[in-house]
Amino acid sequence: MSTRDVVFPAGRQALYDHHRYSAAVRSDGFLFVSGTVGSREDGSPEPDFEQQVRLAFSNLQAILHAAGASLDDIVDVTSFHTDPERQFDTVLAVKNEVFPAAPYPTWTAIGVNWLAGFDFEIKVIARIPG
Repeated sequence: MSTRDVVFPAGRQALYDHHRYSAAVRSDGFLFVSGTVGSREDGSPEPDFEQQVRLAFSNLQAILHAAGASLDDIVDVTSFHTDPERQFDTVLAVKNEVFPAAPYPTWTAIGVNWLAGFDFEIKVIARIPG
């Protein structure tokens, strides 16, 4: 039987408790991270799109860190965009900073029409080092 435990970044568990989901679940050597957005500490969206994307990656890094992983451990990425045509150049610029060298994770980008007030969301699967 596999083991499974939840992971929360420091200081943000109340936000996840309020919405009744886990930031991430660690299972059988992998970390499954829920969709992560560019939310400020109070849970509200960062209004500037580029900063919202950067904050989403920063929030993602906090979750990975809480699980003992890093961006280098990501194997699969799914991103959600409310206006992909307009937003994609900005997302790619930030992505190229976050993942500057190969090997790159797999990546699927999906256009959506609603993200609860956000314009970008990222979910990942990462391996747990060790």
